[in-house]
Amino acid sequence: MIFQIPDSTVRQTLADSLVMVASDGISPHGHPRLAGTHARVLGRYVRDSGALSLQDAVRKMTLMPAQRLERVVPAMRAKGRVQLGADADLTVFDAARVVDRATYERPAQFSEGIVHVLVNGLFVVRNGASVAAHPGRAIRRGP
Repeated sequence: MIFQIPDSTVRQTLADSLVMVASDGISPHGHPRLAGTHARVLGRYVRDSGALSLQDAVRKMTLMPAQRLERVVPAMRAKGRVQLGADADLTVFDAARVVDRATYERPAQFSEGIVHVLVNGLFVVRNGASVAAHPGRAIRRGP
């Protein structure tokens, strides 16, 4: 493994108003980014280092990516927002405890401090425990 980006550069980049937060950690063996990207930003870069505010971090993870895609994927207009008519995809977390736990050796470890996750209004994580529900739907670009 090669770690090329210094933490100071990550902090500076996250603070930029045009930067969004997402993950590209696709691997047949798993990758910590798949399970820990958002919790890492909330724990390490919001709470611990103050590189950006909680409000900015949440916007960079939710509304900004949805807005970036909604012109070509109309279904994204119902994502990244808490409002009437939007999809009920919500994560409730404890800002004082949220932290990523995924490692290269154990890339699928759940993050800590994630209390509830709802997808389409149904729990997939409730009181910190995974629920056997898969209410998500693929989002297609359309014609």
